Amino acid sequence: MTWLPVALLGVPLAGAALLLVPAAAGRLRLIGLLVSGLTLGLAALLAVFFEYGQAARIQFAVDWSWIPSLGLRFHLGVDGISLPLVVLTALLTFLCFVYLCWSPGHLPHRARALVFTLLVLEVGMLGTFLALDLLLFFVFFEVVLIPMYFVIAAWGGQGRRAAAIKFILYTLLGSVVLLLGLLLIWAQTGTLDIVALTRAHGSGLSRSVQIVAFVAVGLGLAVKTPMWPLHTWLPDAHTEAPTVGSVLLAGVLLKMGTYGFARIAIPVLPEGAVAVAPWLGAFAVVGIVYGSLACLAQTDLKRMIAYSSIGHMGFVLLGFATLTPVGVNGALFANVAHGLITGLLFFLAGAVKERYGTADMPTIGGGMLARFPHLGSLLTFACIASLGLPGLAGFWGEMLALFGAFQPAPGLSRPLFLTFMVIGGLGAVLTAAYFLTMLSRVTHGRRAAPRRPVTRGTVLDEGEQVTPPGASMGEGEQAVPAAAGAVPGEGERAVPAAAGVVRGGGEHAALEGGGVAVLGEGEQVVPTGADVRRYELVAWVPLVVLTLVFGLWPKALLSLTTPAVQILLGGVS
Repeated sequence: MTWLPVALLGVPLAGAALLLVPAAAGRLRLIGLLVSGLTLGLAALLAVFFEYGQAARIQFAVDWSWIPSLGLRFHLGVDGISLPLVVLTALLTFLCFVYLCWSPGHLPHRARALVFTLLVLEVGMLGTFLALDLLLFFVFFEVVLIPMYFVIAAWGGQGRRAAAIKFILYTLLGSVVLLLGLLLIWAQTGTLDIVALTRAHGSGLSRSVQIVAFVAVGLGLAVKTPMWPLHTWLPDAHTEAPTVGSVLLAGVLLKMGTYGFARIAIPVLPEGAVAVAPWLGAFAVVGIVYGSLACLAQTDLKRMIAYSSIGHMGFVLLGFATLTPVGVNGALFANVAHGLITGLLFFLAGAVKERYGTADMPTIGGGMLARFPHLGSLLTFACIASLGLPGLAGFWGEMLALFGAFQPAPGLSRPLFLTFMVIGGLGAVLTAAYFLTMLSRVTHGRRAAPRRPVTRGTVLDEGEQVTPPGASMGEGEQAVPAAAGAVPGEGERAVPAAAGVVRGGGEHAALEGGGVAVLGEGEQVVPTGADVRRYELVAWVPLVVLTLVFGLWPKALLSLTTPAVQILLGGVS
């Protein structure tokens, strides 16, 4: 079965190559779904034939000579740490294609290029978790940057180009520092083999070299994680990215950074890890609190979820900083849980934006459970899972990370890590606060009359009207330009409009260009669309089920990671 890792990379790569053939352009839905589905099937085979009794051992290993003159090898394999992330990557990619391609109306402009880009992105993501050579890891780590840049820049929102440039600049600069750290390890040890370096546990590397290498490698990984204060690219990228881009960015790309700590930084540089762990823990807990406070200040639903990722990744980094089996297991568990739950949250945020025409929470105005009961219920479930309700997957990772900080590894200051634990606990309380606040504003209550952009397809109540700027509304009243957003008359509300549809008395009228919709007192702009569509359920239900399974049966993941973590920490404990 050693062919499985190669096939996992070869299938999406072959699918991307097939899209270069002009004759395949008319079969985009079929190619995207089949290729990602076949890749998921191969990942499932990997999980089925994995020897769980030997989860600490590298399995399905492929070790071919790559560049003999430099001693570089094409070395792939999986263990208990990488297997869950490989399956998660294949699953989220497939679900993205279901969401994107199941309904023809969801295929955007330049759909062929988008399917090609997502398949290349999948190759890079899977390769990062399969690579067992430092340089090969770096190659796959970098492969994902260009396709994700184009996903944001070509199919994102209005500020997509600035967000994409910010994303690529931050991550490329981080990658330069990461490469320097990896080259330093190679220069000192003479090998790039991650398995051999893990077994050596830092032998042949002086403490000072380990510290310098850990800082360099850690900074490169921290940008991708992202760790505060290297996080500023993330909110813009998530806000502007299309739904599938946000799902893969949060669900997989952030995990590539944290995975690097578990696979390379901690086991290869154990003395450097001990020296830097207090700083890593400090930045982690600042990120937890900062991310939570930033979420409380957000009005855009997608931007709030993006900032929540900074806080959740803070718990992952805190778990790694403890250098204990409990803490590291918690970090690895939180990695997978965050991918499932936040992937679901971004799917739901995309659905909300599609129905309401905006992700702005004040504009949405509340009452979603009354208007879209199933969508509102799923959003509520995802939020309470993300805030760490016991019995759901989000609970275990954060709890174990905090418990690991209660008793950190020898050589680390227990009072300092107890302080980190208290601050992290405060962050967990703030997490509950911002999610519950968001739910109270969006899903509960009666929907108030909002001010929001009116786009083609928006349905207004009978008697409402859309008028161009400056048009007379009635005696003593005047419509105002969209940017002003003022109320033109007593009891009326001006809503910006670029193009609107008016429904009144059974008649429809479309308005192109600028204008304002005037709503009478107590009236509202009604969102359009069905509650939850069938293809959306196909994309979302697996994430709901897995969130429940891992929440109720955490041993399913912990039994995989625990043996591998004991090997990983062999030079630290």
